[in-house]
Amino acid sequence: MPTQADTIKSTTTDVLIIGAGLAGLMAALRLAPKTVTLLSKGPLGQEASSTWAQGGISAALDPADSPENHLADTLAVAGGIADEDVASLVTDLGPERIRDLIDLGVIFDHDDKGLSLSREAAHSHRRVVHANGDSTGKEVMRVLQLRIKEAAHITVLENAEALDLLCQNNQVFGASLLQDNQVLTVTAEATVIATGGIGQIYSATTNPFAACGDGLAMAARAGARLKDLEFVQFHPTAIDVEATPRPLATEALRGDGAWLVNDTGKRFMQDEHPLAELAPRDVVARGIWQQIQKGHSCYLDCRKSIGDAFPENFPTVYAHCKNHGIDPVKDLIPVVPAAHYHMGGIETDNRGRTNLKGLWACGEVACTGLHGANRLASNSLLEALVFAPLVSKDICDSLADNAVRSKPKIKIPESAYARAYTKPDKENISELQTLNYRHIGLCRDEKGLKTLLKELDRIESEVPHASARLRNIMTVSRLIAASALERQESRGGHYRLDYPASNPQYQHHSTIDLSDVIKNTATGTTNTAMKLAS
Repeated sequence: MPTQADTIKSTTTDVLIIGAGLAGLMAALRLAPKTVTLLSKGPLGQEASSTWAQGGISAALDPADSPENHLADTLAVAGGIADEDVASLVTDLGPERIRDLIDLGVIFDHDDKGLSLSREAAHSHRRVVHANGDSTGKEVMRVLQLRIKEAAHITVLENAEALDLLCQNNQVFGASLLQDNQVLTVTAEATVIATGGIGQIYSATTNPFAACGDGLAMAARAGARLKDLEFVQFHPTAIDVEATPRPLATEALRGDGAWLVNDTGKRFMQDEHPLAELAPRDVVARGIWQQIQKGHSCYLDCRKSIGDAFPENFPTVYAHCKNHGIDPVKDLIPVVPAAHYHMGGIETDNRGRTNLKGLWACGEVACTGLHGANRLASNSLLEALVFAPLVSKDICDSLADNAVRSKPKIKIPESAYARAYTKPDKENISELQTLNYRHIGLCRDEKGLKTLLKELDRIESEVPHASARLRNIMTVSRLIAASALERQESRGGHYRLDYPASNPQYQHHSTIDLSDVIKNTATGTTNTAMKLAS
């Protein structure tokens, strides 16, 4: 292995953005004329969950709709803990942000009334815009990538994996990263984490390979305060085939009338919720999970509601199905719940600021309080669209004085440097993904959560020099398990088999930081010092 002196190179920029999904790209574009270095974990756009988004973007664009209606729907599914001011901000700005995308060149689907709007689960109105039927994320990212390549103020580092934040005295000065088998440090006046979600900590997920919670883990290690980590949303209808990640059968299928049935042909969601297949995602996911626990297989039946129109209306899902020998025009689509979206994340204010000076976060990795305990369908891309420009404006305002700020020399620990060259341990990662799906998945209980924490201790002792990926997955797993253990109730995306009812005592956000979890693990206590924030 090379020595630090041989391989560490340094560069500097005004703003470092870690993550090249929708949030990262939008933030980068809005930062001109500040110089921006944008890290993409793979080739630009290929490892971003945004590219995979099928469902669309919600905004009150119909004359019969309003931001107030959108706000009410957002709050209704949030388990009583969404931040109403933040939700109002997002729903108010939604129509403007859709127009911004159109101005950038995004081509949304139209009908004879103008923009084509669909209705998805728990929405009271048709307010979800799509592109190419079920390829919304792909179209939005196509356009944003073109604009990024045209922008003179942005330097893109592809195949660049961030390792850790450069932090001193609760201030962030950039990050270390691995690119082309070389460790590099990028120092910056401002750093933005926009790394997306955590789906790859689970054995079944719709998220791409890069979404392993690395941004969340890096921020936690630097001392960032974290919020609502126990709330993980599982998409009810990942296609149950041998694939990682699982291809997604978009919620819009159920919006267009598709039914959920078990292997006996029974339409079971009618017994679970008045809205049946259009109930909130956590309800639908648990309905499927309960059928699976009873020994049934579950399917999406699109034959009557969509039928011959399937290839034209849902070309992405159709292609996924055909690739696995399923013809959704004539066949049932096997489905299983899969980790899809994390409502929790790095705690931010309404400008994307964290508790660490010099560090902002936006997109799925951030927790603004918009989603509360459960995300409304198609509000995720909207949140990124709203907050990325707010983050950029706040950074530009904070750097407006053009003062030259001294950046300290921060030495990368030898252990962290060595970790950069450690190949991922696929066996340990696979084992932990399975444990996570079992114990911090759709349904949790005290015994399972404590089992997972003990298993994490074992893996850490067996693999003291874990790869960066395994280390990040272990960090996020521990934080979620600790948060879930403290919330002794069920609410939204957090369901406790031993506490199946919601408890008014817990009708608040939760906060946690890594130092408390490590401290309590070392002493053998179960109190994780998670705080219920009133």
